[in-house]
Parts: sequence; C-alpha cells; structure tokens
Amino acid sequence: MLSQYFKSPSHVQRLLSRPGGSLLEGYSQYLQQRGYAKISVCTHITAASHFLYWSGGEGITPLELDELALDRFAEHLSRCQCQGFGNRRAVVSLCGARMFLMHQGRISPHPIGLAALAADLKSVQFSAFCQWMRQQRGTSDATLYNYGIALRDLFARIGDDPPKLDASELRQFILEQSRKRGAAVAKHCTTALRMLVRFYIAEGKCAIGLEGAIPALAHWRLSGLPRYLRIDQVEQIIDSCDTGTPIGRRDRAILLLLARLGLRASDVWHLRIDDIDWKGASISVTGKNRRQTLLPLTQEVGLAIVQYLQQGRPQTDADTVFVRTFAPFRAFANHGAISIIVKKAMRRAGVTCSTRGAAHVLRHSVATSMLAQGASLQDIASVLRHQSVATTEFYAKVDIASLRQIAQPWPGEGPC
Repeated sequence: MLSQYFKSPSHVQRLLSRPGGSLLEGYSQYLQQRGYAKISVCTHITAASHFLYWSGGEGITPLELDELALDRFAEHLSRCQCQGFGNRRAVVSLCGARMFLMHQGRISPHPIGLAALAADLKSVQFSAFCQWMRQQRGTSDATLYNYGIALRDLFARIGDDPPKLDASELRQFILEQSRKRGAAVAKHCTTALRMLVRFYIAEGKCAIGLEGAIPALAHWRLSGLPRYLRIDQVEQIIDSCDTGTPIGRRDRAILLLLARLGLRASDVWHLRIDDIDWKGASISVTGKNRRQTLLPLTQEVGLAIVQYLQQGRPQTDADTVFVRTFAPFRAFANHGAISIIVKKAMRRAGVTCSTRGAAHVLRHSVATSMLAQGASLQDIASVLRHQSVATTEFYAKVDIASLRQIAQPWPGEGPC
C-alpha cells in the first residue's frame, strides 16, 4: 500500500523499518478509504512515522500511545530536531499523529483545533492553563480555543515566564488589543486574561490580587445598532448557492437555518442528526448555557436539509448534520466555519457587510424583519431564545416609524 504513495523503494523501506512502521500500511489504507488525496495521505503517513520515531526514542511502545503521549509530542514539536522530519509545520504533524491514534483506537475522535493551537503557541503554560480550566471550571474546549486566540499576542510576548506579568504589562496589553480590535473582541480578551491570571495565582506564579489590575472596558448597554440586511438581500444570499453541487446543497441548508430560524453559528455547528424530529417537524437546539429548545422545522428548511443529506453529504461516521466536503469528512473544527460559508455566499451575491460575524448578521435580520412585520418583542425573544426580553430591546432601535411617533421635539424646533 505504501508503494502507491511513495515512488522511492528505499523511502518505503525506511518507513517500514522504523519503530511501529508495520502499522503504517493499515493507516494508509484507512486514509484512502476516507477519500484523502494522494498528497494528503503522504503528509499524514510522514507525520505518523515522525510520531512513532519520536515515541520509540522516548521508550514508548505503540500500545502505550495515548492522549498524554500526544500532548508530549506536541511539546516536542516546538523544539524538534529529528533527522528527516525537519521544516514541517507543527500543526500538520500533530494532525497526522492524532489521526493515527484514532485509527489505532487509542483515542476518541474529536476536533483538533485546541491541540493544534497549543502546538502553534509553543507554550507549556497554555496547555497547563487548559487542563486547570477543565478541572476547576468545567470549561469547554471551544471556549478554551477562543481564549487561546485572544491571548496569542500575550504568549508571544512573555512565553512561559509568568513573573513577567505585572499591573503595567496587563494594562498595556489590554490597551493594545482595544486599539487593534473592536470593543467586543477586546472585552473578550479581558475575560480570557483574567482567567489566565487567576490560574497563575493559583499556581503561585503571580502575586495575589493581580487580576484586579486588569481594566474593565467601558460599555454602554444598547449603545450600538444591530447590523442587518434587507429581505431582498437575504434572498439573494440564499439563491447564490448552486444546488447542483454537494457544497451548494450544504450551504443553502445552513443559510436557511440561519435566515429562517435565527440560529446562531454555534447552533448549526453542533446540530446532530438525532436533533431533528422529522415526524414532529421540529429541531432540538442546545444554545447558550446548554439550554435545550424545540424549534419548528418549516417545510422549506426541512426540504433543504433532506436534499443535502440524500444528495450532498458524504459517507462519514460523524453524527453532526453538516460536515466538510473534503477529506477528512468530519464536523467543522469550530463555529467560525459557518460564518466563513455565509461570507462566501455574501460575496457571490454581491452583498456587502461591514461587520464581523457574518452568520450573526442573518440572525439580526430575522429579528428586524419580524419587527417590521409587526411582531412583538416577546415574540422575537421567543424565536431568538433570549432569556430576557431586555436583550431583545436592542432591535427596537431599528423601528424608525414607531420611534418617530414617541420622539419628543427638540426644544425650539418642530417635531422630527
């Protein structure tokens, strides 16, 4: 099997002669059956060979390889000098090693986004921080991934040396982030930084009370306006999908879930096959705070999902409704992929959107459309699954006609 992917017989012999090399034959067949292109198979086999070569040097047998060994391999990649495996991206090597362990049944399949980020950050402290957050706060990997993205610049600055952090350093970091990014992103960054400092304090690596030096960013409730699209623009985006292709069928079903039911990108990402009740025409959605809600499945949305499942979804073991259209056929790494799909559809339709979170713009558009058609804030709150109608009041600001009726005239001038 290996000879199908590597032209040089000496290279094939070298792969087979390394520790655990005999396992690579079955691994290559596993990758081929899952639709990987030739170049991808070669890349993953090389990564698995690297993993086996490293583990052999560490005295770890193939039967002892597990998640802990993978974490140690990730640390090794940050300083790897193994002969014959140089100049390879750590993320690629880690991905191939994880796939190999999944094939061997040593670990369970799950998204590798967080592990790949940890390898890219090259920080032992970040891995320890993630473990502490899971144990002490039950934090999900998706949240830890977002924290890692927010703290990327900080780890690049201090590395694995927490004592470098002081009140001045913390404030300077937040100030830089607030200048470079939007208010919402900078606010998320302060949350991630506060969690990291608490971890350092618990480990005795920072002074007690240092988290109090992290400034709170000014924020006024309902100060902004919701970004939304007109009804005709939403229809243009949906119609931009080519339903003659598997990608087009998948993307159209995703867009309809966002534009008709007002789902969040994370809702679509997490949606499982078993969450759809075809007889009852409903969808079970687990939103924020892990609250489960039943939403009606309209005929339009249901037909789009059926068309994708029957004529667009590849053969896969994944239980999520939407999967990648290229090998490996698994669930998206994170909910950001949903927004990327929406951005591409907007670009095809010629619709411009100046805000981040393209998927959320469609959610805003559902609310503003309902408001324009006379729906109450309570009805909108029910559809969007807001815990409090106070959150839904944000959309009342776009109902200009109603606001004009209650607006008070400016002193000395006529009514607006």
